[in-house]
Amino acid sequence: MHVRPMTRDDIPAGLRLCRLSQWNQLEDDWRCFLDSPQGAGWLTEKDGDIVGTVAFLRYGPCFSWLSMMLVDPRARLAGIGSRLLETALEALADEPCVRLDATPSGEPLYRRHGFVPEYALTRAKITVAAERFWRSPERVRPMTPGDLAEVFARDREVFGADRSALLASFYARAPELAWTARNVAGDRPAGPTSLPGYCFGRPGYRCGQIGPIVAETPSVASDLLSHCLAAQDGRALVVDAPRLSPEWTQWLESMGFEMERPFLRMGRGDNRHPGLPNLQLAIAGPEFG
Repeated sequence: MHVRPMTRDDIPAGLRLCRLSQWNQLEDDWRCFLDSPQGAGWLTEKDGDIVGTVAFLRYGPCFSWLSMMLVDPRARLAGIGSRLLETALEALADEPCVRLDATPSGEPLYRRHGFVPEYALTRAKITVAAERFWRSPERVRPMTPGDLAEVFARDREVFGADRSALLASFYARAPELAWTARNVAGDRPAGPTSLPGYCFGRPGYRCGQIGPIVAETPSVASDLLSHCLAAQDGRALVVDAPRLSPEWTQWLESMGFEMERPFLRMGRGDNRHPGLPNLQLAIAGPEFG
């Protein structure tokens, strides 16, 4: 078993492992790790085959995000996941905090390496029936390039770190899933911000993904998501929602979302930049935080 750095040439092998695990990532998702100076990846070779991967992104000095822990089903229970995790943690040894979103099967491994729970998430999936959703043209508007500086500034507060490069890549890949919510007549006079909500999205292999969704209230989030879905009739989409707002989870279920599978957000080290989790109604995805 040999562990080595992952390169762009290895992306097809990474995608093969994604397909074997029924994960949703595309080549562009792998490039977010391998093309970024703040990212990296490793893989494991065994008998000439690539049988495992892991990757991370550094979000400035705040924390790093560990993900893409994949092992070929035929090679599991051979210590490959542990070896890859240890390799990544060695590379991140000087980082103050490492975070991730764990699947139920991966959670015991992360606990053994010092990760502790933050909060639970769930993947909600829908095939959109557009007639169930409403448009809010006064409140919700298409995101434009002119909005990005304001969105990125607000996102640093909410996420706890700068992920503007990642969000810019989402915007370029799926502008039809990027929206902003603005205050309208009858809202509180100014509110904490003139930007009470925004969302992004991206394509996927099995379905599109909407996230992050940032909103001051579940009502703003529902306006954002409903307006977005009203133009996506027949499309399969997922939202990865923190289980911090029962009102939001209940709304998703009432609109036809099926709760597909759980995740657990975990961290290792001192997270001094937690952001504002209660305003994160959907994450960017388990691979990105």
